[in-house]
Amino acid sequence: MPETTTRSNLLGALIYAALTSAVVSSLGMLLVPTISDELHVDVSAAQWMLTINLLVGAIATPIMGRLSDGPHKKRLLLCSLLTILLGSVVAAAAPNFTVFLIGRTLQGLSYGIVPVTIALARRYLTDSKIQFGISSLSVTVTTGLGVGYPLTGILADLFGFRFAFWFAALFLTTTVLVVWRVVPAGPDERAPRRRFDVPGALLIGMGLTALLVAVSEGSRWGWTSLWTIGYFVTAGTILAAWSLVELRTPHALIDLRVLRNGDVLVANGTAIGLGAAMYVGLSIGSLIAQSPTSTGYGIALPLFWAGFVMLPLSIGSFGANRLVRVVARWVRMRTLLLLGAGLVTASSALLWWAHNELWEILVGMFGFGIGMGMTYAAMPALIARSVADTELGSAVSFNQVLRTVGGSFGSAVSGAVLAAHLAPDLHPTEAGIKLALALGALGCAVVFAALIVNRLMTPGKPTVNPGNSESRSSTATQFHTRRRRRPPL
Repeated sequence: MPETTTRSNLLGALIYAALTSAVVSSLGMLLVPTISDELHVDVSAAQWMLTINLLVGAIATPIMGRLSDGPHKKRLLLCSLLTILLGSVVAAAAPNFTVFLIGRTLQGLSYGIVPVTIALARRYLTDSKIQFGISSLSVTVTTGLGVGYPLTGILADLFGFRFAFWFAALFLTTTVLVVWRVVPAGPDERAPRRRFDVPGALLIGMGLTALLVAVSEGSRWGWTSLWTIGYFVTAGTILAAWSLVELRTPHALIDLRVLRNGDVLVANGTAIGLGAAMYVGLSIGSLIAQSPTSTGYGIALPLFWAGFVMLPLSIGSFGANRLVRVVARWVRMRTLLLLGAGLVTASSALLWWAHNELWEILVGMFGFGIGMGMTYAAMPALIARSVADTELGSAVSFNQVLRTVGGSFGSAVSGAVLAAHLAPDLHPTEAGIKLALALGALGCAVVFAALIVNRLMTPGKPTVNPGNSESRSSTATQFHTRRRRRPPL
């Protein structure tokens, strides 16, 4: 296939591959009650279908991000997709919960797909399409969830949960074919050949495992129990050791030196903060939609319709990504990040005050979609313009890890609050729902306030007149020079 034809289809193929993360994610939270019933385990045990997937994703994402900076990007993407495909088949055909968890473990690699596709876009897309391509890939997961959740609910309600996993396997099969056909074959001659940072991979893997186990199980063990405290202390010790090792390693798994860059630090701080706060709103909104009306807050939607609650999220994020593409020439990415965080904060506050009607939930999800679409488009663009090409996959994957870790904290906090506010019928009380939503809104407000302070303390840059070709040429030259320059040590 001619190179020009391949490049014209490349972004579409990469977006299709990135949808893998959305498809696998939509098989999680919505199906926990169904898995509990069908595989005869209690709900707390069924929650491990989320936990194990998250653990593997948090470990695999930085490793896949670093490997995507190397010469074998297409091979890495294909091997990852085939592993996720195998996991989907195992989960669909699982005779018991143990085998089902093995399938969900293999599916955990889906979290690392987006950083790999972003590295491929940065390498093979033309300069005029790189920023749009990266922002589109970054919001693909949020946009895809709005489609994946309704589809999962429909398939699981009509044909059973196994059919939903078989559909995921079919989707993965088509994705493998598209990637094999469209993505340029390697090896990438421009990519550096470097020794893989095995100590860094082992340390961050163990550290994140200890941290996420503590976060996921803390509400069940008790936040002051020896097990919870021990896991937190272990995680802190290992991650501190990992930081020291990375700073002394010439070609580290994650170059922590880039965190000294203001844009990268802002993007990563926003990722973990909004990741935690937003997950509270999304999970509680889904819970309200499926809870019975006897709770005083539930809308009692059947599984078939419950997934459609996320549809406005998809519409909002898709539209926001297109909006960012239009205004990015005149508005700074930090400003777009601030606007997006403001919308997420407003949506969190809305859900806190008004969540007893379906339209209120839908409006809140639409606001989440617009806000997260803007922030998820701005974050990788901030990183890409500040990090050398050879470090992009690592830097973006670390941002993805922080989103995942933030989401797990949000899940743990909301779970602990709801567990402490249970009615006699074992459903959360309305007071518990409001408290969880209040904490999510407060978390968003803290992130928004921090971004405002950062914006006020950051000197403004002169605006480039888009009609002045000389200015655009000068700005483009500075951009490409800056994105290839390693930040000073």
